[in-house]
Amino acid sequence: MAYIQERTDDKGNTRYRVQVRLKGYPLQTATFDRKTDAKKWAQATETAMREKRYFKTAESCKHMLADLVDRYIRDVLPTKPKSEEKQKAQLEWWKAEIGSYTLADVTPALISEKRDQLLQGTTRRNTQRSPSTVVRYLAVLSHAFTVAVQEWGWIDDSPLRKVRKPKEARGRVRFLNDKERAALLEACKESESKLLYPIVVLALSTGMRRTEICTLTWQDIHLQDGYLVLQETKNGERRRVHLTGHALEEIKKLKKVQRIDTPYVFPHPHLKKQPMDIRTPWEKALAAAGIEDFRFHDLRHCCASYLAMNGASLSEIAEVLGHKTLAMVKRYAHLSEAHTSKVVESMNKRIFG
Repeated sequence: MAYIQERTDDKGNTRYRVQVRLKGYPLQTATFDRKTDAKKWAQATETAMREKRYFKTAESCKHMLADLVDRYIRDVLPTKPKSEEKQKAQLEWWKAEIGSYTLADVTPALISEKRDQLLQGTTRRNTQRSPSTVVRYLAVLSHAFTVAVQEWGWIDDSPLRKVRKPKEARGRVRFLNDKERAALLEACKESESKLLYPIVVLALSTGMRRTEICTLTWQDIHLQDGYLVLQETKNGERRRVHLTGHALEEIKKLKKVQRIDTPYVFPHPHLKKQPMDIRTPWEKALAAAGIEDFRFHDLRHCCASYLAMNGASLSEIAEVLGHKTLAMVKRYAHLSEAHTSKVVESMNKRIFG
């Protein structure tokens, strides 16, 4: 039941202190300037308690968004080492913007306002923040709210469920034509870094990511059987990569001059405990080859595109690149249309003669 007590402060102002007691719940109190407000609050609180929905409402009023961010960074992010640094920075942005709001006051409208602010903002490199980046900001906050709902009991539902995500641009497909590829490989051969050429060859022939290549150790490579094993991949699973042809020959050459002071296949020239940093030699090679609008990750697109144009199915491309689903490789579907038409033609001939 509710109890309202009238009080007068030192300045002579009248205040109304409300207490709501109900079996199974802790004492709830609040103070108001007007008695009508006190009665409304008492009635709403008592009704919510009887309907078994007050606990979460009360919790959402006790905790600020800053509390949610701090606990998520402390308890959850350490379980996500690959994305910990980037997601921590994203969460700190949310904390700086709306950290002083209680969870009860973090509404879809408020988050939508901040989403638009992110879209209009710029990155540290003074470039327009992309919709894809904003989606990542929303995703990490959404997961924090999901944990707060399902595990901590701080809030009844996530406000992110009602916030529209920006539409991301279609996946980039930039691959080298024959002339560009020849020019780039020649520039890599002429590079001051003798490791750049085999790194690029490996990327083109296997579709491996830069980090996957640069952190390879000799223990991961099985030259006699023609394959290597990636221990750490983006999706967290070990992956076996087939080595053949020119890429295999380049790795065999490196094996003959293997350094004994480092486990890396592509070691840093001066720091034996670190892999090679290819940023500078890569950029110089691109400039020497006269290639523009091309990133190292686009070598992965090159591999996938060449596979598609040589008749590989989307499922085969996904297996080579290590994707769990076909969603990421559908961008190459148009390149394998000729192969698809041949399959359809063959099927029709067999059925109808």
